[in-house]
Amino acid sequence: MKRLLSIIGATILTMSLGVSSAFAQSENYLSIGDSLAAGQTPYQQIDTGYSDLIAMKLGMTGQLSFYTKELAFPGYTTADVLKRVKSEEASDLLANATLITVSAGANDLLRLVQVNPTAGTLAFAQLQTDYALNIARKNMAEILDELKVRAPKAKVYVMGYYFAYPSVHATQKEGTNAQLVKLNKILQQQAEHAGAVFIDVYDSFGLNATNLLPNISDVHPNFEGYRQMANAFLHEYSGSKTLAISSNELPKPNPISFEQILEQVAKAEQKQVEKEKEKEKEKPSPTARAIQGGFKGYAAFMEKVRAKELF
Repeated sequence: MKRLLSIIGATILTMSLGVSSAFAQSENYLSIGDSLAAGQTPYQQIDTGYSDLIAMKLGMTGQLSFYTKELAFPGYTTADVLKRVKSEEASDLLANATLITVSAGANDLLRLVQVNPTAGTLAFAQLQTDYALNIARKNMAEILDELKVRAPKAKVYVMGYYFAYPSVHATQKEGTNAQLVKLNKILQQQAEHAGAVFIDVYDSFGLNATNLLPNISDVHPNFEGYRQMANAFLHEYSGSKTLAISSNELPKPNPISFEQILEQVAKAEQKQVEKEKEKEKEKPSPTARAIQGGFKGYAAFMEKVRAKELF
């Protein structure tokens, strides 16, 4: 864990929040999953997402001792999340976690949806989506089983999804929305079967939430959309609206681009290599290997991310 944090701490992907020992309680919060868990904006950047807002609120109320979204990565499918949960790098984080949110499943489905934002059309093949949904079902079941073993102290919350195409023609929404409803049902069923909690965010967005999804060519929400997601979690977590985040509590935007993240990671890796050379070691540092293996994909995902079709 320390090896990863030392380098990822230089980027927005990893955020750790500490509170005074006088107030720190038991929550070690770990956000796992796709770009929603990572906090991707509608404009190809990483900033404050729903998990950051959850951590912010828990920190404000003295209910947080640690938080990271180190295991969240744009473009992750359920298969990617499962692999990450099983990774050696995740072991310490999971073992110490007491609170986990999981966002996984949308990329299994949405990568099959053909979108023309200008024309306002959607298209998909039913056979392919049925297959993808079944894979998501199996992988989510395995993810939750793994978390039972690897994160025995954690309460697990599975985040649902919203309809991501509010700007397309009304006649185009029904078919794709039906697939999303199926995905949410699958996630809910698997969560309940595993003793986890499903967080429904669908109704907070509806089919026409252009105010929450402002970029017609992108599926990611703005700060207000992430606030809605965070509040859905906090309501379920606390059993009331006492922890609800108001609009005026939202932090100021502080986005970082994927290119900037890559640059920061590259600089950190180079610094590590130079340090190792000074020590006359032939092998690359464990930290560099962890980044290259565990976070392989930022460069590879750039084209897909630019296609604006992935969570």
